[in-house]
Amino acid sequence: MSKTTSQPTALPPSTALHDPYALRAEDIREAPTTFPGRLRHLGPGFVLSAAVVGSGELIVTTSLGARAGFALLWLVIVSTAVKVWVQLELARWTVLNGRTALEGYRDVGPRIGPVSWINWLWIGMDFAKMFQRGGIIGGTAAACSILWPITGEALSFPSLAVWTVLVTGSAVLLLRTGRYGVVEWLCVACVVVFTLATVGLALGLPLTQFGYGGDELSQGLSFEIPAGTAGIALAMFGITGVGADEMTTYTYWCIEKGYARWTGPDDGTEARAKRAEGWLKVMRLDVAAGWLVCTLCTLSFYVIGAAVLHPQNLVPEGNDMITTLSRIYTDTMGPWAEYLFLAGAIAVLYSTLIGSTASVPRLWTNTLGLLGVVDWRDVRVRRRTIRILTCCLPPVWGAFFLYVQSPVLMVQIGGIGGGVFLLAVVVAVWRMRATGVPRRFRSNSWRTAALALSSAAIVFLGVYGVLDTLGLVPAE
Repeated sequence: MSKTTSQPTALPPSTALHDPYALRAEDIREAPTTFPGRLRHLGPGFVLSAAVVGSGELIVTTSLGARAGFALLWLVIVSTAVKVWVQLELARWTVLNGRTALEGYRDVGPRIGPVSWINWLWIGMDFAKMFQRGGIIGGTAAACSILWPITGEALSFPSLAVWTVLVTGSAVLLLRTGRYGVVEWLCVACVVVFTLATVGLALGLPLTQFGYGGDELSQGLSFEIPAGTAGIALAMFGITGVGADEMTTYTYWCIEKGYARWTGPDDGTEARAKRAEGWLKVMRLDVAAGWLVCTLCTLSFYVIGAAVLHPQNLVPEGNDMITTLSRIYTDTMGPWAEYLFLAGAIAVLYSTLIGSTASVPRLWTNTLGLLGVVDWRDVRVRRRTIRILTCCLPPVWGAFFLYVQSPVLMVQIGGIGGGVFLLAVVVAVWRMRATGVPRRFRSNSWRTAALALSSAAIVFLGVYGVLDTLGLVPAE
């Protein structure tokens, strides 16, 4: 394996004792060899899917279904399927090297100062993502405001302001310790109920007045982009499925779960190689489980928007987004179902906020370490910086919402930023694969072909969407 410029370094015993990012021989563990054994070690994929199945699916995907009907159903499938291969490649590099994705991006030239152009692009993308995270807080606050206004009328500024403070503050309090186990438990608990309810509702729609059949589904698989939907389609492609920032974050969860640490440092032995193969199998199963949850939920949200909202010309906009989306439930199950929807919407949006509140401080702390501002390898400094950012960043996102007050627009802005950054991640993955993954672990021809097709689809749709947004695509 080619040497990279920043391998994990040995740490003083007092520092490395409780450091999930340190690779030590005494921490190695043999991988399970049975399917039930591998199931017991899943976790990061569910954290990721809990974070992904939120604003993109509830807001953007449902809005796209409301605008385009079933015509873009194919893009939902493509969006969730193609990006998972890039995620797999990035995670494999992390398990084998014990390094985070942002550290890997730094090795992809040309450099601009102490880091790569991709790191700088991530910094710019994350500022765009602040709008999206503000939209997540706003959507949660709007649902809470309808359910219980507290002060003033539902969706009034005083009510939204109070709920924004409460939602933001609760996320900070829950995650102030920064422990991975807390993140995993909270994310999974929030998303399970709403996922089951949404998939069940989508499957039950053919029994209602908003039923759909083979004609609608075949139309949705025609691989066309109707006029006027390219902008929101780009946002959906950037934000649904596993986005570039979630792929990057997944490498941190793989390390903190233990996949890289249990694999151990690369001592060049056959035992280590076989141990790595075992943990990579666990990681692939983890990715597959997360992908399955994400795909089922994304398809369900789109089908619901296309079948229920599109025929009524209802498109979620502004702070009325939650009220419009609640029509999905009230129109199919009766007025009482609005409360069920609001509780579910709070759960699914809040799970995304939990995921962001847990991951973004880690990413920024690592970035500050790469820039030389803090010492990422010092456990105490790292934990302190993560705690400070956990307390400081969510209030900034909440302030963005109170200023813009349009969750749909804010989520779309973040989605476009994520779509652009995804192109850079594709470039990085191929470079990291060539320099940081031994031939033994990249010799599978069908996985290489899948990665190539995935990369081509991402580049094509990403470039098309950017050109369309800039008005450079000829009108039909």
